[in-house]
Amino acid sequence: MPDLRPNCRLWLFCEEHSGVFGDGKVRLLQEIDRCGCLRQAARNLEISYRKAWGDLKKAEECLGVQLIERSRGGKSGGQSLLTDDGRRWIEAYAAFLKALHAHMDEDFAAHMQPLLKGNNV
Repeated sequence: MPDLRPNCRLWLFCEEHSGVFGDGKVRLLQEIDRCGCLRQAARNLEISYRKAWGDLKKAEECLGVQLIERSRGGKSGGQSLLTDDGRRWIEAYAAFLKALHAHMDEDFAAHMQPLLKGNNV
């Protein structure tokens, strides 16, 4: 019998927009935090700058918070920094995802594991 385990993708949405906040936005915010530049973060994640910018704008509008602070380029180049709200959203999402996986593992063990062992309950 294969070693089956549950897995899921999680994202938050609202009626007006799908995919407001999830794994992709978290990865983008973490990469911005690491490199300090939205354009470079998008490049590192192999997504277009336009998509990255649009995704963040949509998330900020729906969540009602500013996730990053942007400064335009120039001689010294632009910069993007995570806001305190941006950090809180990353941390809260990670905690929520961890709790979700814990419950999912428990429910999988209770409901699905007996079938995998050949015990038709």
